[in-house]
Amino acid sequence: MSEASANGRKLSLTQARLLQLAAQGLLQPLRRRPRHGDIVSTIERMRLLQIDTIHVVARSPYLVLHSRLGHYPMAWLDEALAQGRLAECWAHEACFISASDIGLHRGGHGQRMHHWAHRNAARMHLEQRADMDALLAGIRVSGPVRAADFARTPGDDGPGKTGWWEWKPEKRWLEAWFALGELMVTRRERFQRVYDLAENVLARLDPPLDPQALALSAEALRQRCIVNSVRALGVTPAAWIADYYRLKPAVTDRELAPLLAAGELQAIPVQGWETPGYVHRDHADLLGKALRGRLRATHTTLLSPFDPLVWDRARVRAMFDFEYTIECYTPAARRRFGYFVLPILHRGRLVGRLDAKAHRSEGVFEIKALFLEPGVEPEPSLVDALAMAIAGTARWHDTPKIKLGRTQPAGLAKALRAQWRAQT
Repeated sequence: MSEASANGRKLSLTQARLLQLAAQGLLQPLRRRPRHGDIVSTIERMRLLQIDTIHVVARSPYLVLHSRLGHYPMAWLDEALAQGRLAECWAHEACFISASDIGLHRGGHGQRMHHWAHRNAARMHLEQRADMDALLAGIRVSGPVRAADFARTPGDDGPGKTGWWEWKPEKRWLEAWFALGELMVTRRERFQRVYDLAENVLARLDPPLDPQALALSAEALRQRCIVNSVRALGVTPAAWIADYYRLKPAVTDRELAPLLAAGELQAIPVQGWETPGYVHRDHADLLGKALRGRLRATHTTLLSPFDPLVWDRARVRAMFDFEYTIECYTPAARRRFGYFVLPILHRGRLVGRLDAKAHRSEGVFEIKALFLEPGVEPEPSLVDALAMAIAGTARWHDTPKIKLGRTQPAGLAKALRAQWRAQT
C-alpha cells in the first residue's frame, strides 16, 4: 500500500482529474517552444497515439500532439516515423507508438492480443493465399510500396462493401500482412502508408527492438499493458484499465493485488468511487502534490475526439461529467452537436465543445457551432482563454481567419469576436 493509503488520505474527484491531466500532459501548457524530441516523449507518456484519417480539421494524431505541445510543425510526426523513433501497430485501434514499445506488439501473443484485424487477416490469407504471397514476394524484390501504387480495376468495389472491403484487393492484402506482422509502415507520404518488410523496418528502429519483449508470456504481456495503462491514466479504478489496450477479460482489483504488493502500483481512495484508484509508482510525487492541493490546471485547449483523455466515453463521463459521442458516424439528421466536434478543456474541466471545419485553400477555420456545457458561464477569463486557444489552433493549422457560427449561449459569439479583434 502507498503511504497515502496507509495514512487514510483520500483524493477528491477534482484532485483525481488533475492527476490524470498531469499524467496525460494536459495540466499546464508547455512553457517553452516545442522541440523535435517532444513528439516521441509525448507519445511515450500517453503510450498510444490513435490514428484516424478524418481531416476536416487536422488529422487526429497531429491534433492530439498540438493539444499538448502547442505550435509545432506537423512534419515532425512523419519524420519521427521515418527515422525509426516511432512505429505503427494495432493496439486498441491503429496507433503510433514509441520504438521502445514495439516489442509488446510483435511477439506471438502481442500480435494476437489487441484487435480483430489479426483474425480477419489470418482468414483472408487462408482464402487468398496465392495473391497475398505474390504481393509479399514482390515487395521483397522491388522494395516499399503504397496502396496507391496499384491501379484500381473494375469490380474492385461494389455495393454493400464496408470496412476493409471498400479497398482494392492490394490495399486489403497490404493491411492483412501488416496485421499479421510481415509488413510494417516505414514512413507516410501525404499520410498514405508506405509498407516495407518488417525486418527492414525493425532493423532501423531507435532504440532497437528488445528481443526479451518478444518472448513475454501472455500473462507477462498483459501485466505490462496494465502497468502502462495505469501510468498513462494517472489514477484509475480497475474497471477503466482494460479499455486502454482493449484487454480481455476486464481487469479486477484481485488481479492488481500482486502489483500492489510489489510496489509497482499504489492504491488510493477517491471520493465517490466504490473501488480504489490505482497510481503508478512513477507518479508518486504527482499523487503527493494532488493530495496536498498543489496541482494547478492552467491549460485551455481543443481536444481531438480520439484523444486518450476522452476516447473511453464511460471514463470521461465519470471523471469529467462530460457526455460525449463522436457524431461523424451518426446520420446528419440525428446529430446534436455536429460532424467533427472537439471537446474544450479549460483549467481542469471539460467546459464545452465546438464543431469545426478547416477550409485550407481559403485559410479559414470555420466554427459551425460552439456549445458551453450546462452551468458553465462565459466568464471573461474563460472567454479570453478560449479565444486564444481557438486562434492558436487556427494559426497552427494555417487557417488563421476564423469564421464563427452559432454559439450557446448566444452572447458568447460577440465576446469571442471582441477578443479576436483585441488580439489583432
